[in-house]
Amino acid sequence: MLTDEIPLESPRAEIPLLTAADLQDNLMVANNDLERLHRLLHDATETLMGHFYGASALLNQLLRAAAHEPGSAVDTAALHEAMQHLGGAVTALQFDDMATQLITHTQRRMRSCADRIARDVMGDDEDGEAVVEDAPLRPNPVTQDEMDAGSIDLF
Repeated sequence: MLTDEIPLESPRAEIPLLTAADLQDNLMVANNDLERLHRLLHDATETLMGHFYGASALLNQLLRAAAHEPGSAVDTAALHEAMQHLGGAVTALQFDDMATQLITHTQRRMRSCADRIARDVMGDDEDGEAVVEDAPLRPNPVTQDEMDAGSIDLF
C-alpha cells in the first residue's frame, strides 16, 4: 500500500481545526460577495424598469398622435426607439433572472459546505446538533451561458 493511501477501515482523514475555520471563513466571505453581486443586479433591474417606462411613454405618445391625427403617418423613428427600449428591457430581465438563479444556487451550495465543515470539524455547540441544509442536487440551475437579443418566449 502507498503511504498516502488511507485504508478503508481507518477513520477518515481529519482537517486541522485552523484550516477548517479558515476554509469556512473563506466560504462565508465568498457568500457575502455573492450577496453584494445580487444587490448590484437588483440595481441593474431598476435600470431595466427605466427601459420599460421609456418604451411605454414613447408608445403612448405614438398612440395619442395617431388618435389626434387619424390620417397621419406614425412616427417610425419613435416606434423604432420604443422597440429598442423593449428589446433591451427583455434581455436585461432574462439576464437578471438567470443570474439570480445562479447566485442563489451557489449561495446555498457554499452555505451547505461551510455548515458541514463547522459540524464535522468543530462539532455541535451547546444549543444541540448542528443543522446543515442539503446542497442543491443539480450542479447548475441555468444551462444558458450567454445573452443575445432575439425572439422571446413569455410564460
